[in-house]
Amino acid sequence: MLLDTCALIWLTTGSSKLSKQTKKAIDTAENVFVSSISSFEIAHKHKKGGIELPYDPERWFNAVLEHHDIIEIKIDSTIAIASTKLSEFHKDPCDRFIIATALLNKLSVVTGDNIFKKYGLRVLS
Repeated sequence: MLLDTCALIWLTTGSSKLSKQTKKAIDTAENVFVSSISSFEIAHKHKKGGIELPYDPERWFNAVLEHHDIIEIKIDSTIAIASTKLSEFHKDPCDRFIIATALLNKLSVVTGDNIFKKYGLRVLS
């Protein structure tokens, strides 16, 4: 499964926005992934004051991945180009990268964003 940026934050903060069922699915999943675009989103939100982190975003992101045993999927040209070919349901370019990553890797997505379902993705929240 692939964590959307919000889901990564929910996981690390223990937010109730992440259902117990989804938390259990994450805990028991063979592999949990996150797109490298999430590091950009988190760093950008931190810079703008939208999210507080205990230390700089790069260190925080890497520590979270290690602590939760999450695998980063880096954005490559295949993902970047695929994101431009998606239907225009979602306008946010970061989410389009995450959607393309999920589609290309045949992954379900943990997110609170129901627009992801319009792309035929299995969504957990």
